[in-house]
Amino acid sequence: MTQDQSLDQMTPSPDDRERAILVGLDRPGLHGGLLERLEELSLLAETANCDTVASVTQARAKPDPKTYIGKGKVEELVAAVEEYEADVIIVDSELPPSQSRNLAEAVQRKVVDRTQLILDIFARRASTRLARDQVELALLQYSLPRLKRLWTHLSRIEGGVGMRGPGERQIETDRRLARERIHRLQQRLIESEKQKSVASAGRQRHFTASLVGYTNVGKSTLMNALTDAGVFVEDRLFATLDATTRRLVLDGEEILLSDTVGFIRDLPHALVASFHATLSEVREADLLLHVVDIASPELEEQIESVRTVLEEIGAQDQATLTVFNKVDALEDGLSAEGIANRFGGGVLISAITGQGLDELRQTMLDRSRALHRPVELLIPYSDGKSASLVEQHGQVLEREYLDTGTRMRVLLAPADLSRLENYVL
Repeated sequence: MTQDQSLDQMTPSPDDRERAILVGLDRPGLHGGLLERLEELSLLAETANCDTVASVTQARAKPDPKTYIGKGKVEELVAAVEEYEADVIIVDSELPPSQSRNLAEAVQRKVVDRTQLILDIFARRASTRLARDQVELALLQYSLPRLKRLWTHLSRIEGGVGMRGPGERQIETDRRLARERIHRLQQRLIESEKQKSVASAGRQRHFTASLVGYTNVGKSTLMNALTDAGVFVEDRLFATLDATTRRLVLDGEEILLSDTVGFIRDLPHALVASFHATLSEVREADLLLHVVDIASPELEEQIESVRTVLEEIGAQDQATLTVFNKVDALEDGLSAEGIANRFGGGVLISAITGQGLDELRQTMLDRSRALHRPVELLIPYSDGKSASLVEQHGQVLEREYLDTGTRMRVLLAPADLSRLENYVL
C-alpha cells in the first residue's frame, strides 16, 4: 500500500449512490436561511453521489445536547428512514462526536455532518499529490477526536512505523499513528509552500490576477474564455481543487491569471488551513477577480462567505475587482447595473456568451499598467549585472542598441526598478 492509497480507503466508490435524508435546524445566528442551506446541502450530497429523498427540520434556539434534534424529531427521522429506505443521514452542521454517535444509534444509520460531507467531496476530487496531501491532512484533523479503530491501516503505510507498544490500548495506537501522519503531512506541505514561493518569485515581473469566488459561479469557464486554458468545467460543486495558472497577453503585455478552489459557506477550518499552499496564489496576487453569480438568489450570502474565507487566509486587503458573471441568466426586469451598484460596482460579464469580456480585459490591462508602468532605461554595456537583472526580473517591451549602451522600455517591479534608478531616462 502507498501513502496516496490511504486516502482512497476513506472514500467510497463514486459508483455507489446512497439515499440521504437531510437534517437541519432553524436557529438564531444561522449563516444563511435554512431553506437555502438545505438546497445547498442537497447539491453537496449530489456531488458526493447521494440522492436526497427527504428532509427533517426543526426550529430550536440551540441544538439538543444529545442528538442535535429533539426527541420527537428523532422519532420522526426514524420513521422517515424506514419510509424512504434511507442509507445515510446528512446533518447541516458540524456535530460533536457524542451527538453524531447518539443520533446514529437512535436511527440505526450512519450520520454524516456538513464538514464530513465537504471533506468527502474534496477527497473524491483531489487529483494531484499536493491536493491529496492537503485533503488527507484535513481529514485526519477532523477525524482525530472521533477515532474508533479508524486509522490502524496507517501502520502499514510507512513500513510498519508506530506499531503498538506494550500496554498501549488500540485507540491510543490509532491516535498516535494519526498524529505522526499529521506531522509528516504538515512538513510536506510546508516544503510545497516553499517551492511555490520560489516559483512565484520568478513571476514578480508579471502582473498577476487570481480568480476567487463561491464554488460553481463560473470561474473555470471564465478562465477558459480568457486564456483557452482547457480547465476542467463541470456543473457541480468543487469541480476542481488544483490551482491553474495561464498566461494572458493583452496589448503585448503578459498577465498571469490563476484559478483556485471555490469557496462555500462554513468551509471547514481544517480545509482552509491545509489548503494554505494552494491558496498562496490568492495572497500573492496583484489583483483578485472576485467572480460572483449575479443571477443567484443567494448573491449577498455568497459574497459574504467569500469575504470571510479571504479574511481567514489573510487576503482581505488585496486589491479586488468584482466580476458579475452570468448576466445572460438574469431574470427579465432585473437590472444588472442596479444589482452591481448595490455591491460597490464592478464588471458585468457572461463567460458563456462573451459579453463584457473585452471590458474585463481592458480593466485588467489598466490595473497592470497602473502598477507596472513601463519605464525607459539606458544601461551601459559595461554594466552586465544590471542588464541581467532586467532580463531576469523584467519584461522587455522594446530594445535598441546605441553607441552609449542598450536602451530598453521595460516593465519592472518597484523593488527592482529602485536598483536601476541611475539608468532611468
